[in-house]
Amino acid sequence: MPEGHTIHRLAHEYATRFTTGTPVQVTSPQGKFADSAALLDTHPLTVTEAHGKHLFLGFGPLGWVHIHLGLFGKVSFENAPARTAAGAAARTAPKADTVRLHLATPTAYADLRGPTTCTLITDAEKRAVHDRLGPDPLRADADPDRALRRIRASRTTIAALLMDQKVVAGVGNVYRAEVLFRHGIDPYTPGRDLTGAQWDAIWHDLVALMHEGVRLNRIDTVRPEHTPEAMGRPPRKDDHGGEVYVYRRATMPCHLCGSEIRTADHAARNLFWCPTCQKP
Repeated sequence: MPEGHTIHRLAHEYATRFTTGTPVQVTSPQGKFADSAALLDTHPLTVTEAHGKHLFLGFGPLGWVHIHLGLFGKVSFENAPARTAAGAAARTAPKADTVRLHLATPTAYADLRGPTTCTLITDAEKRAVHDRLGPDPLRADADPDRALRRIRASRTTIAALLMDQKVVAGVGNVYRAEVLFRHGIDPYTPGRDLTGAQWDAIWHDLVALMHEGVRLNRIDTVRPEHTPEAMGRPPRKDDHGGEVYVYRRATMPCHLCGSEIRTADHAARNLFWCPTCQKP
């Protein structure tokens, strides 16, 4: 499932291509969003927003398209070819009938496929989504103290709490594993045992790491002194890309201490940690 930096990138991409004041062609070739698409068709997209793993496309008084990609959702963007008499219709035609939401202007189009959620909601319904989510490290209005209050009131492990979108929005399995390693925190530490200083360090690190994720469109979490070049080690080879300390490195040696990275099923997700660098 995409982590929060990906959703913020999508919000920026939609805004760059479609919030130009130009009327947007809105269709649903798959048909599951057809009624709402018909209401939005030929109206301008005015604003985009992201909160955690939730994306919102604003169409003024008509409401918001609320999108959650889930495990299988994907968005593809393309620039429209130059206008020709013969190619005008083909330029905005979606490539397949698997597209849930198709947006098009004379200069660009975007196709959304396979989302868990794609629905038209009101301002009040959008506010309800925000209210049930925790603070997002990528949002200027985030209140980390709100997350700390929930963490310190819980016996649940910090590893599980960081993945709870009601506690912190946008953090996924990669950022969870990596930020705990970077601060030497045992992932099984109960939330109530986390200190305020530890949480401050985690939060500020998440803000920095996730902003870098938005900028680079990948997750890199190793410090400069631990890069392959600095350590003289081979670069990571993984479909997810990016240099990491523990994520998906089970049984491999820790970059810092050489201990074998461990993995375990925890709260229905794979947990990764170094038993030496993250001692209880």
